[in-house]
Amino acid sequence: MSEPSFIAARTILVVANETLGGQALLDAIRERASDDVRFILCVPQNKPRAGLVIYDDTVFDAAQVRLDLALEVIRSMDIRAIGEVGDSDPYSATIDAVREYAPEEIIISTYPESRSGWMRRDLIERVADATGLPVTHIVNDIDAEGLPFHVTLAVANRTASGDELLEALREKADKFSEPGRRQLFIIVVPQEGGDGQAARRARTRLKLVLDRLRVRGLFASGMVGDPDPFTAITNALQYFRVDDIVISTFPETKSGWLRTDLIERVKRATGKPVEHVVHSDTPASSETRATAA
Repeated sequence: MSEPSFIAARTILVVANETLGGQALLDAIRERASDDVRFILCVPQNKPRAGLVIYDDTVFDAAQVRLDLALEVIRSMDIRAIGEVGDSDPYSATIDAVREYAPEEIIISTYPESRSGWMRRDLIERVADATGLPVTHIVNDIDAEGLPFHVTLAVANRTASGDELLEALREKADKFSEPGRRQLFIIVVPQEGGDGQAARRARTRLKLVLDRLRVRGLFASGMVGDPDPFTAITNALQYFRVDDIVISTFPETKSGWLRTDLIERVKRATGKPVEHVVHSDTPASSETRATAA
């Protein structure tokens, strides 16, 4: 990770995972922001509970998605920040970051004590004792308060780079007008199989759709998911708090996902609004898919 081209007189380390986008944490960052302060975001990895197989790359990617979106939001507030994914143990991740960046202050964000695994491990006190630095503990009750963003989970594989999905997400961003909240997109591309070639194809498709969204000024990040799309979605919902889901497929006659009744299964299992985008099998779309593969 490259350093930004500025000299900061003060470095503040922010350690958070699922509460990274909480309003209380964003407020604490905003209160400390100035031209001579840099923020380092450290996001420890965490594993989902669902799925027979947990891919290490997926665990890392989930933390990276959370970090990418947080950095975009913080930078949009004209606050200087960089970040990295840390060890799965939050204490080790914090100590590693302290050694790397030598901060003057540490901010640790957690759920309320009744829900926080980090608090049950006495993380705040252990970090303060080990570093001798001032440690500010921020509690984000995002279950009760929600997030200051509207987050859409978009799931697609061979149709990921199609115009239909891009247009559906653009329209969603255009229509979303709730004051004080941003529209964020998390893209999940389930890989077709568990080998390296399948993962590379999925990453190529993911990069294409993210590039197209970002060119249009949309806040988006994404990850490769479990080969089973239903498991990929349920895993993503453990990593991320989302408001709605968009699923892109081929038409019913060509879609293996639809033959497994994916749309209705996701609706029943998640209770969230699910939009189904059908990818038209036009010559232009076929050319796009060939490029993506």
